[in-house]
Amino acid sequence: MTLEHMSLNWLAILVSVVASFAIGSIWYGPLFGKTWAKSMGFENPPSGSEIAKGSALNVLGTFLIAFVLAFEIGLFRPSAWNHEVPDAAPHVYGFIYGFLTWLGFVVPVLLNGVAFERKSWKAFTIGAVFQLISLQVMAMILAYWR
Repeated sequence: MTLEHMSLNWLAILVSVVASFAIGSIWYGPLFGKTWAKSMGFENPPSGSEIAKGSALNVLGTFLIAFVLAFEIGLFRPSAWNHEVPDAAPHVYGFIYGFLTWLGFVVPVLLNGVAFERKSWKAFTIGAVFQLISLQVMAMILAYWR
């Protein structure tokens, strides 16, 4: 088997990272920012350097997620393997790989935060729902814009 029909759309990966940041700025800003900060035990707002460092690390992490999602979505289409079976609709791949990435990787990591880092269930819920929405949007962008 070869992957001669698989390629990554780097612009789609970049757009999905930007979309995740846009969702996060609303989610952790006006929607749940104060509730999340309180549930995390943050008493003072972060400094400018803390925000810059956190944002840089978040860009790197979100890029890695987008790259892997794009790879998964591309890899598991029948046409990537030159099969005669037609590909499913893009939303099928977007939903499946966004959801499975969330369920198999994000939720267990966030549960460890509750189990061992003393994070509250409220912080878990806010983070988990954000990640689900973000991954679904990213995966849909990547599935439709190959």
